[in-house]
Amino acid sequence: MKKFKLIVFLLLVLQVVTPLKAESSVPNYNLKFPRLASTWDEAIPLGNGMIGALVWQKGNNLRFSLDRADLWDLRPMENLSKPEFSFKWVQQQVKNNNYKIVQNMFDAPYDQSPAPSKIPGAALEFDTKSLGDVVQIKLSLNNALCETLWKSGISMQTYVHASQQSGWFRFKQVSKDFVPILIPPLYKKEGGSTSDSPVTGQDLQRLGYVQGKVVKAPNKLVYTQKGWNGFEYEVAVAWKYSEGSLIGVWTITSSFSGKAGQKTAGILVSELLENTKFDSALQSHSEWWKDFWGKSSISLPDTVLEKQWYLEQYKFGSAARSDAPPISLQAVWTADNGKLPPWKGDFHHDLNTQLSYWPAYSANHLDLEEGFLNWLWKYRETFKKYTKTYFGTSGMNVPGVSTLTGEPMGGWIQYSFGPTVGCWLAQHFYLHWVYTKDEKFLREKAYPWLMDVAIFLNEISVKDEKGMRKLPISSSPEINDNSIKAWFSQTTNFDLAFIRWTYQKTSELAKELGKTEESEKWKSILNEWPSFALDSAGGFAFAPGYPYTVSHRHFSHLVGWHPLGLTDWSKGEKDRQIIKSTLEKLEKIGPDWWCGYSYSWLGNLYARAFMGEKAAETLRIFSENFCLPNSFHVNGEQYNKGYSKMKYRPFTLEGNFAFASGVQDMLIQSHTGITIIFPAVPGSWKDVAFSTLRTEGAFLVSAQQKGGEVLKVKIVSEKGGIYKMKNPFGKQSYTKKMSWNGSVKTDGVVLAIDFPQNGVIELSAK
Repeated sequence: MKKFKLIVFLLLVLQVVTPLKAESSVPNYNLKFPRLASTWDEAIPLGNGMIGALVWQKGNNLRFSLDRADLWDLRPMENLSKPEFSFKWVQQQVKNNNYKIVQNMFDAPYDQSPAPSKIPGAALEFDTKSLGDVVQIKLSLNNALCETLWKSGISMQTYVHASQQSGWFRFKQVSKDFVPILIPPLYKKEGGSTSDSPVTGQDLQRLGYVQGKVVKAPNKLVYTQKGWNGFEYEVAVAWKYSEGSLIGVWTITSSFSGKAGQKTAGILVSELLENTKFDSALQSHSEWWKDFWGKSSISLPDTVLEKQWYLEQYKFGSAARSDAPPISLQAVWTADNGKLPPWKGDFHHDLNTQLSYWPAYSANHLDLEEGFLNWLWKYRETFKKYTKTYFGTSGMNVPGVSTLTGEPMGGWIQYSFGPTVGCWLAQHFYLHWVYTKDEKFLREKAYPWLMDVAIFLNEISVKDEKGMRKLPISSSPEINDNSIKAWFSQTTNFDLAFIRWTYQKTSELAKELGKTEESEKWKSILNEWPSFALDSAGGFAFAPGYPYTVSHRHFSHLVGWHPLGLTDWSKGEKDRQIIKSTLEKLEKIGPDWWCGYSYSWLGNLYARAFMGEKAAETLRIFSENFCLPNSFHVNGEQYNKGYSKMKYRPFTLEGNFAFASGVQDMLIQSHTGITIIFPAVPGSWKDVAFSTLRTEGAFLVSAQQKGGEVLKVKIVSEKGGIYKMKNPFGKQSYTKKMSWNGSVKTDGVVLAIDFPQNGVIELSAK
């Protein structure tokens, strides 16, 4: 009998302990609230890169706002088919000081036309008035499961499956008359605004759709909506009752999926409900997230930064996939307010998409970053056609504001048709190569992309009286907004940085491929471009004779420093003085017109200057003042503490993900070819650690610091090669444990290790 009791006791203990093991790699930073959010942008976010949901309360109802990444109205911008759609025509109007005609031709239509645009999906609602008050709503980060508990004892679990296009929900202890309601967006209604701005969102009825219908069947609802030019999407939910529980599944299908014979949402939900159990689907979903969280982790003494980092990783895991469209302004969380999303939910390539993928590299999530590159490569011919039509050149550039299929949309054309957009996107092809050392990718995608961009730059550039190259006209996002003053007659530091970077890296990649002659050609052309413009104090200016004098949200003049690294602290005193002077100017002029992503970007800049205290302080300001309780970045300062005069509230994601990148740069940097462990950690951070952060060269590094001293460093090499690292132990001696018969060479400052493929080394302080 005693033995039986012991066995029962042990089983009970295991039931308690086992779930803790599953969460052990993710700190307890779950989102927990005593009530449901009352607005869509404070909702609990769920997603898998293609479909997403926001869980909140609207009126008396629990609401799931459902979305899918490829729900788009793709009607073309008619103004972009006119003869005036030409870079040369724009140059002529700038020369003639006749810019109003350009604004009317390209800027106004973007503001006035409702489409092309991302469009919302639908919503599920549950009448929860009879359930009583909510006790708690929780999002568990370890397995992306949202749970709600009511005082009545009724509970709900819901998740968007990580690897299957389905969302699941389960209510326990509800009656059989408790059923979901499928609510379509109101594409047709009486009244409503028809003149809202692209920031606040235009009314959905401006799209002119015939309102779709919801068709009822036993335990199933199906909504079909026809859009522009034959586009169609379908939203469906099916449910059943089992042992006092309501179990249901929903999905959205789109005619843009491109898969012949794809089953519609109505068929899919019936099959899923019949063939799949809630718990088995939850198990496979949880396994995906377990693998995701196993890719990297951090441990910081600053819980504000540590929590925000884990929330950003969660959102990245929810918004990115290799087979889904890239992260747009709002990804799979389109506004659910009866309007089109801010800035039409499009792809802004003058900062937004680029910053969104910054953390993917060192956080070791390149499998999800591939979705961005796959999309860019898929529409390469579309980009080349745009380049030929607008710029009149061969080679390739990319529209700075584009649709789901890569077509230009217009807007402020200095940036939406900017001449160096393709260069900034090229950096992501380069970074994927240096972080993976995938030679096939280098040969088949990275070098061809960079080469196409370099060819375009050759043809669009002109030479001045001294024989130096320049752009015919240039800009610097978003200086002087969209006025004629936003055009510069001399090449701005923004454009120049991307141009110089493109030639430098195209030469580097050509050399890596053994294309010596091509490498020398690109290097030679690089020398025909000028150096960066500096102000009177020696810091970066926007352009020659145009210093940074007014607080501005977009640090476009600094891209040569970060993210491109053409100027870098490690390169010596000259670069350090430029960086110091630049930061002093930013601090002196102040943050009046900064928005959230400005703080995230500045956190990265401080980290690259090894200013740990400043980096931590800046990133903390972002987290505590520019994010809503659910962690969504909403651009403007929300709590009136004096960090910005920008008080508005459009939700976009780039600030969130740039924050994560800043934290990672505080912990490890490898962009100079020499890895530095804990390069920008505040002096007060005595105990810090991270696991399997990725460096250039395809190395995975784990490190632990305790009491201000580095105790352990572990390095795993995926591809082999020489790894250089600044000695993290300083003058302290260390031991080494290697998986092969090798050695560690040092010059007293830098350790050099020649790794075989899959080699592992552990270094420990004595």
